[in-house]
Amino acid sequence: MRTALIHDWLTGMRGGEKVLDALCDVFPAADLFTMVHVPGSTSAAIERRRITRSPLQWLPAAGRLYRQYLPLFPFAIEQFDLDGYDLVVSTSHCAAKSVVVPGRARHLCYCLTPMRYAWDQFDAYFGPERVGARQSAALRPVLAWLARWDRATAHRVHRYLAISQYVARRIALYYNRQSTIVYPPVDTEFFTPARVPVSPRFLIVSALVPYKRVDLAMMAARRAGVALTVVGDGPERAALEALAGGPVELVGRKSDSEIRDLYRTSMATVLPGEEDFGIVPVEAQACGRPVVALARAGALDTVIPGVTGVLVDDLSVEALADGFRATLHHKWDSSVIRAHAERFSRQTFMDGIAQAADELMAAPPNQSW
Repeated sequence: MRTALIHDWLTGMRGGEKVLDALCDVFPAADLFTMVHVPGSTSAAIERRRITRSPLQWLPAAGRLYRQYLPLFPFAIEQFDLDGYDLVVSTSHCAAKSVVVPGRARHLCYCLTPMRYAWDQFDAYFGPERVGARQSAALRPVLAWLARWDRATAHRVHRYLAISQYVARRIALYYNRQSTIVYPPVDTEFFTPARVPVSPRFLIVSALVPYKRVDLAMMAARRAGVALTVVGDGPERAALEALAGGPVELVGRKSDSEIRDLYRTSMATVLPGEEDFGIVPVEAQACGRPVVALARAGALDTVIPGVTGVLVDDLSVEALADGFRATLHHKWDSSVIRAHAERFSRQTFMDGIAQAADELMAAPPNQSW
């Protein structure tokens, strides 16, 4: 059986690329197709693949400015020639799910989320305060068109897998399709507890982008009088620097080993924004430490209130500050937290994907879920 893996773009090793890395183990002989690839930016397992890139690759500074070519994504993803493949597996948060597959092939989509900025988070990415009033107004009809295209191509997938209950609801809402939940892989063999002292410091590990709401967590830490370390980089860093100082610090990018040490020694890891799933909270729990998270979306799948963390009902500075205080005054059982995280292991993910692919290939040719 010839298999093709489709991924939106390969420009770094984020959550979607960690999913793709595990898929490379499930389908060791699969070829890989992506709109843009920055060589050396992902794992060795991904880089070893035969990688086919779209025409976007050859546009100016595509590896850095690929999001500027958003209106060209539909054209780019539809250019791949997949004749000769029996199974197509896409990992999609943008356009990968809309790839055109040959009539005899089956398409399994592992949906990270329907396109956020086209459907319900336009302002977070392209609102007037982000890109300016004129550019925001110009982009609004473009993104509305992209949403229509996204919905119109939903039928190209024979079976959807969702990363969380929240994403399953989004798939039903925007694509009018059912999905099966297979939680993303977390490296529970690398992220493990250790007998080390725990400090009262809190931790954020995040891309510094608007919807992550790192700003609120930094202000909440000051309100609660606790220390906070923010690991990560992104376009919001300059603005967040104004909120840093004293016990609230931005430390930029860190290696996986350094992040693991921070998980192990921090009072708790904070997830202030609304995440489709959120691998970081599970990594922290795999290290035996609790999480403070907004009680929405993916956190409802990964955090057990009072057992593995604190869920905050309101996205506000005061509510987050109360969450910090509650965490400090609660007695946490590291072994229970670790056991919960093991539900999200890499092997569990791989088994779920393999089972879904086998079921899809064994189904009648005209069956879709």
